[in-house]
Amino acid sequence: MIAATRRASSRPISRSRSNGPISPIRSGTSSRRSDPEDATHSLPIFVTLCDRPVILLGDGTAAAAKRRLLERAGARIVGEAAEAPLAIVAIEEEDAAKAAVARLRARGILINAVDRPALCDFTLPAIVDRDPVLIAIGTGGASAGLAKALRQRIEAMLPAGLGRLAAALHAARAAIRARWPEPDARRRAIDAALDPGGLLDPLTEHGTEDVAGWIASGSCGAAQERALIRIRSADPDDLTLRDARLLGRADRLYHRADVPGTILSRARADAERITGEMPSCDPGPGLTLDIAWDRAWDRT
Repeated sequence: MIAATRRASSRPISRSRSNGPISPIRSGTSSRRSDPEDATHSLPIFVTLCDRPVILLGDGTAAAAKRRLLERAGARIVGEAAEAPLAIVAIEEEDAAKAAVARLRARGILINAVDRPALCDFTLPAIVDRDPVLIAIGTGGASAGLAKALRQRIEAMLPAGLGRLAAALHAARAAIRARWPEPDARRRAIDAALDPGGLLDPLTEHGTEDVAGWIASGSCGAAQERALIRIRSADPDDLTLRDARLLGRADRLYHRADVPGTILSRARADAERITGEMPSCDPGPGLTLDIAWDRAWDRT
């Protein structure tokens, strides 16, 4: 899937060929490669297309829709002979589309072939736009209808003014750094403010004055916190809401060697992962999470 950037801007792109997620590992502790079935097969990225050339081939409804998307992203649409890093092939006739893809690929150009996922280097996702917040939903070309349905659900959840909160946080970066100079404390303060029910909960309307009030309050997350979660299966869908939230917030994870990668992948990419039991001594600031199997559940 590919995401590209608009105005100052980004639109989502996702590459079809990628390795699994990379996570920081503490020196001297064991690292584990993601299982092949847990690996991510596309890497979502946001590409700035403003005034950059993109090749668009084809006519008809599909080509017109892609043209509108590229124009919104600020791209400069060019023909096949031009130099460009990306191309969208919206040619309806199968053989002509395959021939165009072959010519472009021979030039090292990344290609999206509309409605032909097997020919794609990247796919264009469904987009939820709360500028400057962009959310991309991709299915790797499996089902545009599913991506659309998910987009509509997410659209209904997010306030129309979410972009104003993002813009206010961006404008307040210097004030936030001054209020919380230490990076870990700053991240904890931001996380606490954006938590459900927090002072800046993103699922409610907020603006510049709310961000200013939060900074003035000096409200921050706990300096040190520990929690234990007991997993019952390797399926992330079986995680409780509490467990999923803790995984998303944790600064470091202590886990047994048999805890599956499907569970660990739900943690922040930059969370420290340590194989073993949580020590009784101070593990460090922020949230430390101990992950273990619920063996009583295993026996039922």
